[in-house]
Amino acid sequence: MSESLTNLVSRLEGSARQGEFSRLRRGLEKEGLRVDPEGRIAQSLHPRSLGSKLTHPHITTDYSEALLEYITPVTCRAVDAMAFLGDLHRFSYRYLGDELIWPASMPARLDGNDSIPIADYGVSNVGTMKRVYRQGLDVRYGRIMQSIAGVHYNVSLPDDLWTLLRDLEGVEDTPLNDYRSQRYFGLIRNFRRHSWLLLYLFGASPAIDRSFLPDGNIPDKLEPHGEETLVSRYATSLRMSDLGYQNKVQEQLKICFNSLSNYVNTLRHAISTPWPAYEALGVNANGDWHQLNANILQIENEYYSDIRPKRVARHDETPSQALEARGVEYIEVRCLDLNPLLTLGVDETQIHFIDTFVMWCLLSESPWIPDAECDTLDDNRQLVVERGRDPELRLNHAGNARSVADWGGEILDEMRGVAELLDALEEGTPHADAVAAMAPRLDDPALTPSGQLLARLQENGEEFSDAILSIAREQAEQLRHEPIDPGRERLFEELIETSHQQQTQIEGADRVAFADFLNDYFERARESRVTAGAGQ
Repeated sequence: MSESLTNLVSRLEGSARQGEFSRLRRGLEKEGLRVDPEGRIAQSLHPRSLGSKLTHPHITTDYSEALLEYITPVTCRAVDAMAFLGDLHRFSYRYLGDELIWPASMPARLDGNDSIPIADYGVSNVGTMKRVYRQGLDVRYGRIMQSIAGVHYNVSLPDDLWTLLRDLEGVEDTPLNDYRSQRYFGLIRNFRRHSWLLLYLFGASPAIDRSFLPDGNIPDKLEPHGEETLVSRYATSLRMSDLGYQNKVQEQLKICFNSLSNYVNTLRHAISTPWPAYEALGVNANGDWHQLNANILQIENEYYSDIRPKRVARHDETPSQALEARGVEYIEVRCLDLNPLLTLGVDETQIHFIDTFVMWCLLSESPWIPDAECDTLDDNRQLVVERGRDPELRLNHAGNARSVADWGGEILDEMRGVAELLDALEEGTPHADAVAAMAPRLDDPALTPSGQLLARLQENGEEFSDAILSIAREQAEQLRHEPIDPGRERLFEELIETSHQQQTQIEGADRVAFADFLNDYFERARESRVTAGAGQ
């Protein structure tokens, strides 16, 4: 452990024993495609009996009508988040008939672009905007890229802990919002430097069905396995490769998260700057909307990144305006694959590890990232995504070539001290245990989820889609027969009709045409909301 980190951890031990580190707040967003009994993406509408996907706080859809998204409440305990997520699955299976929830990040067998139905959120202006945004993603990138699923992990620290860190740093005169935002951006920079470790440890997408590449152009990094499967021998996460969520137009934005103002201004520039190729696609042809606008980004959500600073926005704010006005509230980790070998795609051990990793990123020194280092970070990330289990792979660490096992082992060694802070008031040592559980994966790449999944395909001679379909059936059988917490069951039942009523009220309250609504939205989106104490 570096001397500065060792000293800081030592100074925090007393506060940890008083419970300062036991109140991290976390929430999960987990996606999963609905598929038919044969493993093809479902063409059915989102079940009405699951509530309105526009207004339901816990069950919605992402890009596609078939892409379920589950959202847990914010909780201080990993076990509570996982219990809620599990009950969302169990409840849904009551209303899915013979459909299944696809447990892998890379999609089931597809039948071209049009086999992926775009989600429909009703006739309100808000619902129409959500649909047109998705149509814009279709014309820009195609729907196939949008059929990929993953887990997003949201985490925040309590205000008391920020106050403690500010006092230890000796900058008590800095407004708390400013200090919190600055430190969150330091966390994000360190995350960017080391997110390759999460991709290695938790990446679970080394294979795809051939239908994911309908044009038949197979990249050199992929090789055939059976008749319908393509694999990448050493890949960890094809979802995070150039086959997945990538946008070469966005690469020019060069966001390295050095400050809140830089981040916000870069996004604001992107949502207000036309892009010739998108202009050529057209926006609105006599009321037939192809996209929200022809700018680099239609809205801020279109920006793809491994991690984002977040703040819950008010009804009249964009995400960036909320950040400007009141600073960073939490961070969203976005680089996590679904692990099809886990019933819910994620487990408590992974949550405890990510908590420890995020806190290590926060407490470690984090200088600004110059452009040259930004490029190096992107290169390291890409190398691990495509070749992370290759024993010959070397990453660039401050100009030195290092193996994943060597550098990763050093990070885990430093994380152990942070895990002790998080475990101070826990029953047992779940964070330290989670760090210890990951160490063997560094020594043996076959123990990683990507290694395990690829081994199953190779040992059994299975096609990717057949193997995942078999897993989906096993998980569905398990979840259908497990009990639901009675309190959560009552909540989910109540939210069915309540959410539909809320959608009806929203639709009835509209007073302006969609074009006017959209013009007003983007006019407000261009406004700065900088206020004192917003963490510039």
